[in-house]
Amino acid sequence: MSENQVDTKKLLTKKDIRRSWMLWLGTCELSNSFERLQSLSFVGCLAPILKKLYKDDEELSLAFKRHLTFFNTEGIWGSLIHGIVIAMEEERAKGEDISDDMITGLKTGFMGPLAGIGDTVDWGTIRPIVIGLFLPLASAGSWIAGLGPFIVVSLITSSISYYLWHLGYKVGRKSILQVLKDGRINQFIMASSILGMFMMGILSSQYVKLELKPFLMVNGEKTTIQSYVDQILPGLLPIAAVFVLYYLIKKRNVKYTTILLGVLVFSLLGALVGLF
Repeated sequence: MSENQVDTKKLLTKKDIRRSWMLWLGTCELSNSFERLQSLSFVGCLAPILKKLYKDDEELSLAFKRHLTFFNTEGIWGSLIHGIVIAMEEERAKGEDISDDMITGLKTGFMGPLAGIGDTVDWGTIRPIVIGLFLPLASAGSWIAGLGPFIVVSLITSSISYYLWHLGYKVGRKSILQVLKDGRINQFIMASSILGMFMMGILSSQYVKLELKPFLMVNGEKTTIQSYVDQILPGLLPIAAVFVLYYLIKKRNVKYTTILLGVLVFSLLGALVGLF
């Protein structure tokens, strides 16, 4: 084969790609350090592939060093990067003109945006919704509520990771730009955020209990203040309490322990004076 000729034959099998994905899924957060964060896990999951692609010890050593640079992203959506990198390494091994800077630059440039998407979709939307769905079982004392969220969230996120890993490998280095520029991903994030807020509103009205006990005498009949509040907007006090706590945490940066102690003291005092 001439120096400028590129071999179009695949060097990697589906089994190689799948094994690499499984290694990443099980170790992506195990090697975290302040100096390299996820880079050791990155090298670990790619090691079998790199050994298959580069038979020369010097080339293999350079490949390992290439991926030991700082790397940090959200483990699920960041799988897209791995798929692309595997495709680039395969093309490089076949003679394609792909430099170290191209591979490192792609990883560095897109680990941030994908981390933002992953944190929003996986941990800011999917996990709270799934946990909320199991809360009725938890309140009923079912043991399923202890395992259910973990199993369901793991299945969903693993499926997303598997799909993105293979998408990255199949489409190559252009895939990440296609995914980020595609308007559908923004629509999906927006829909997920709306659904998450909707679920938080439902859970707040169901599980945040706040009712006023004082009553008034109206036309000789005893009427609670809470009944008037419910006429204005049912569930007004629970949702107001949620927004107050959100404001204190998000805008005023009040510590969680301070919030918990404050709620405890406020609840005790309110119960003592007959307010709640």
